Amino acid sequence: MTPTQLRAFVAVVRLGSVKAAAAELEVTEAAVSGHVAQLRRELDDRLFVRASSGLAFTPGGLRLASRATEMLGLADLTVREVSQAGQGQRMLRLAVTSLFAEYAAPGLIELFAGRAADLEVELSAVPVSQFTGLLASRAADVAIGPRPRGGVEDLTATPFLKYQVVLVTGAGHPLAGVRARPEALREQTWLLGPTAAENQGAMRRLLGSFRVPEANQRIFQSHAAALEEATRGHGVAPAVAFVVADDVAKGRLARLDVRGGQADGTWTALSLPPHSRAGAASELLRFITSPRATQAMLHGSGADVRRFKPSVHVTLWS
Repeated sequence: MTPTQLRAFVAVVRLGSVKAAAAELEVTEAAVSGHVAQLRRELDDRLFVRASSGLAFTPGGLRLASRATEMLGLADLTVREVSQAGQGQRMLRLAVTSLFAEYAAPGLIELFAGRAADLEVELSAVPVSQFTGLLASRAADVAIGPRPRGGVEDLTATPFLKYQVVLVTGAGHPLAGVRARPEALREQTWLLGPTAAENQGAMRRLLGSFRVPEANQRIFQSHAAALEEATRGHGVAPAVAFVVADDVAKGRLARLDVRGGQADGTWTALSLPPHSRAGAASELLRFITSPRATQAMLHGSGADVRRFKPSVHVTLWS
């Protein structure tokens, strides 16, 4: 088996057709079919057959798809680590939810990266649904957010920080300082950050528990932008309790008094098993549960631009 053959097969599995795989790989369909034919002969397995609904994979084909993704990811990781070793520099790639990226990642990265002069951290804000795929392909070393539903049996899960999502609004809003009915909340404009667009996590659970109509939901580019609108009395916003604690204490925001107006969540770090992951990932998993890391996530002042090089930027609006 060659890397070229495995890449062709993985593309067929992911895209569901030889034609689509050839287009993505920028080769001919005959080339992709030839690579698959070589694998079939070597493994003595048909791997997949054409069906009315597309391609039907054999048990062996499904097993090869999983192993091929792992093998290709390991090969890419090896190339990267050899290159980094020659340059005296290491890279840790994190895939995190937008909520964690905006509020907890800067302090964590600042403190963790500051412990090692040879380490750089790359941050990508992605949906939870992409976590397992990014880890399996070695596109990410650690994924951080709510624990995905299913599909994590082959991964190491490290819960490290509990948080609470509460409902807030501007101090001058009609619902501020009064006992609100859940029905009244459904009629309000909900000011939401990008995490609310996902189907998992404490913020989404809170939104679902009030059965808020989509017509009453406004999603902003950042959670900070949604909270800024809330301070102006333009609606209600779900927010992480430790993030808004200071604004609530100073009277810029008011926490709503309503039954079911809070939801608990836990941020979890996902990674490959110890024998398969990069050394920097193991270091982070040991560090992330420490009291110093917790304090940095809750009170961090931001990462040094020389060390923190995010591939996806979270824009903060004022």
